[in-house]
Amino acid sequence: MPQIDKHAPGTFCWVELATTDQDAAKHFYGSLFGWSIVDYPMGPGEVYTMFRLGERDAAAGYTMREAERSQGVPPHWNLYVAVEDADQAAARAVELGGKLPAGVFDVFTNGRMSVVIDPTGASFCLWQPNQTQGIGVMGENNSYCWADLITGDRMAAKQFYEKLFGWKIFPGEGKDESTYLHIMAGEQGIAGIQPGSMHKPGVPSHWTPYFMVADADAAAAKAKELGATVYAAPMNVGEGLRIAVLADPQRAVFSLFANVK
Repeated sequence: MPQIDKHAPGTFCWVELATTDQDAAKHFYGSLFGWSIVDYPMGPGEVYTMFRLGERDAAAGYTMREAERSQGVPPHWNLYVAVEDADQAAARAVELGGKLPAGVFDVFTNGRMSVVIDPTGASFCLWQPNQTQGIGVMGENNSYCWADLITGDRMAAKQFYEKLFGWKIFPGEGKDESTYLHIMAGEQGIAGIQPGSMHKPGVPSHWTPYFMVADADAAAAKAKELGATVYAAPMNVGEGLRIAVLADPQRAVFSLFANVK
């Protein structure tokens, strides 16, 4: 499987579930993706869950604290972008119109991070690695492989991320900017921005992760058996790709991605 020991700056390096029922989430994702579970103490009565695929970290999860829940934040997946200097990147994000709800801080000796809310309201995290580089496997079945930004102001988002990370954001060949926008970090395709026509009124701007599976239909059916809600049934997109959009039993949204032969 594709193993990763270091993530290039400007690429997604960590994917983390914020949930209201950590034990239920461990059962759901462990059953769906075959992830093994390793819990690390965080404090009195709290653990940080590592989801592992083989011997590599594939994702993580934690229980949302009351302060987060009281603000109406639903269960969700956090996406982290690798940076060389979290303080510098956070300051630049603020200059570009972003917000830092918790400042910049160290995560023990693992790394330094900040939560950023972009000008359109979508949140993501900056990660300056120290002892922890990020997920150790991606782009393999049952691992993270892609991300989409869903926002009501695509051009504002485009300008923000291009200036913050140096991403190249552009439509497909022969398409205009009203269509799906592709995101490149250097020469690496890492994500996209969904067309405005797919943004439902009232849905806040957000990033959503994709997890690769061998069969999107089978995985979606299994997820539904495990208590997931299917928001978008498996469908073909582009050439040779099949996706589905789901919410886990606690309503954290994620997508499935499969190559179609």
